[in-house]
Amino acid sequence: MVEKKHIWSVGYWVFAGLLVLFLQNLWQTAQESEVVAYSEFERALAQGRIAEVIVSQQNLVGRLKTADGQKTQLVATRVDPDVAARLEKFNVPYLRMVENTWLRDILSWIVPMLFLFALWYFLIRRVVGQQGMGGFLSIGKSRAKVYVQSNTGVTFADVAGVDEAKHELQEVVDFLKHPQEYGRLGAHIPKGVLLVGPPGTGKTLLAKAVAGEAGVPFFSISGSEFVEMFVGVGAARVRDLFEQARRMAPAIIFIDELDALGRARGAFASGGGHDEKEQTLNQLLSEMDGFDASVGLIILSATNRPEILDQALLRAGRFDRQVLVDRPDRKGRTDILQVHARKVKLNPDLKLEDVAALTPGFTGADLANLVNEATLVATRRKADEVGMPDFTAAVERIVAGLERKSRVLNPKERGAVAYHEMGHALVALAQSGTDPVHKVSIVARGIGALGYTIQRPTEDRYLMTRSELEQKIAVLLGGRAAEKLVLGELSTGAADDLAKATDIARDMVTRYGMDEGLGYVAMDPLRPHLMELPEAILPRAPNTSQATQRHIDQAIRGIVMQGFARASTILAANRAVLERGACALLLKETLDEAAILALASELTRFP
Repeated sequence: MVEKKHIWSVGYWVFAGLLVLFLQNLWQTAQESEVVAYSEFERALAQGRIAEVIVSQQNLVGRLKTADGQKTQLVATRVDPDVAARLEKFNVPYLRMVENTWLRDILSWIVPMLFLFALWYFLIRRVVGQQGMGGFLSIGKSRAKVYVQSNTGVTFADVAGVDEAKHELQEVVDFLKHPQEYGRLGAHIPKGVLLVGPPGTGKTLLAKAVAGEAGVPFFSISGSEFVEMFVGVGAARVRDLFEQARRMAPAIIFIDELDALGRARGAFASGGGHDEKEQTLNQLLSEMDGFDASVGLIILSATNRPEILDQALLRAGRFDRQVLVDRPDRKGRTDILQVHARKVKLNPDLKLEDVAALTPGFTGADLANLVNEATLVATRRKADEVGMPDFTAAVERIVAGLERKSRVLNPKERGAVAYHEMGHALVALAQSGTDPVHKVSIVARGIGALGYTIQRPTEDRYLMTRSELEQKIAVLLGGRAAEKLVLGELSTGAADDLAKATDIARDMVTRYGMDEGLGYVAMDPLRPHLMELPEAILPRAPNTSQATQRHIDQAIRGIVMQGFARASTILAANRAVLERGACALLLKETLDEAAILALASELTRFP
């Protein structure tokens, strides 16, 4: 150990000497001076004991002619002469008290400054918080929320309807619990697992369930929280996140909405190639390359837009495994409903399988909302338990929108809506390849729907043939065909039906190769990694000739008009049923499945 040497300069000695002289002068002055009252000072003057008077702003100092012991001078505080003259005749001692105001003077300018500084600091912190920049000293710190097994509160028992995804992630849990077993033959767990699927399918819930099952720290952060207005902050937060996770390994890092952070570079750059998002993404790629998977650090991420992710993120060694978390099938929906209905008092006769049949295409989040809406419906009608009618009303509320009975139509419009909706229903009932009709109503719902027809699929479908698509187009155009057949004129009520029918016909021609004249060629292939770019940034070059495009337009028009002709033929053959159904709708406003089946028994069916 090296001993430090103190170097004393000449300045230290000079300062010490001056300080000693100052203190000595104060002490000597205190010894030679005597502080007296002003009245006594006046008497000393009258007695001729003072040889000299020194006048200052506050005090009078009188030097004595002869020393009084060790005292050579008297010191008194000045008093106003007029006041002294009046007090002198009373022959009492008097003196002036000088108020010490130094503390008040200091506070008079320090307190306002402190108030202004506190106000400025509060306003700056509030603006910084609203801009999402965090504190000045913590701007480069990670904002990840850290969970442990005791407070995640989620396990695989709370996740249903995604059995394949759970099976894939179970391997991650086993590795975190028993890493030696997986390393026995030289294998290593994937560094990153990417959960891909539509919104609301349970990707975030699955990630929390993995942490809950493994019992390890769980770092949860959204991809948007890395990106700031200051360049370099996002990269610093990535570094800080991985440093924290390494210190607590084995651990799980979960990055939600990865597409906010990991978009493809180059195509999405705003200006130069070194903007904040690219620096943050580059740092994430570097960190994923730099850690050893054997220490038990695993990255989970979720996105519903994998097509726009940078390809460097998806290569082997980073996100090695992609797990699809898709919309649940009928059995999966039943399992999800059972999870969400645990705390709900259900009617004993209610079968959740029947509820699942009503909800094709619903995600886990949709089903959770459905159970809540059904419970609210039962509560509003003062019921003791939730039954099938409550779930039916909840499905209609979610699919079609809120009932608007306050919207009153005139008799002519009301009749047009009744024929329109009954046209949809009868065209669907008369064909063999369409979904059964569940309910028809002319009660306005949502923003613009003056009526609605609900069809309920009997099973989940993943493929559709050309004839089934043509029948679907005919059902969509059944309302327009009924208006023209009965009223002899067209209305604006079929705008949404026409748009949907045209989209189906366009896909049949350009994507599915269902037009024999064009051949089995995809004329409009999807380019998912460039789908969201506006035309001004990346104009889409036509990939067909003008002659081919003209043929495409004619083919689309032919399919739509063929569907309209088919719907018109069906309704003309069943004109009497159409009239009775419209009259029943005008009378009851809503026809349930039983009433619809009674009408269907009189229909002339078409293959």
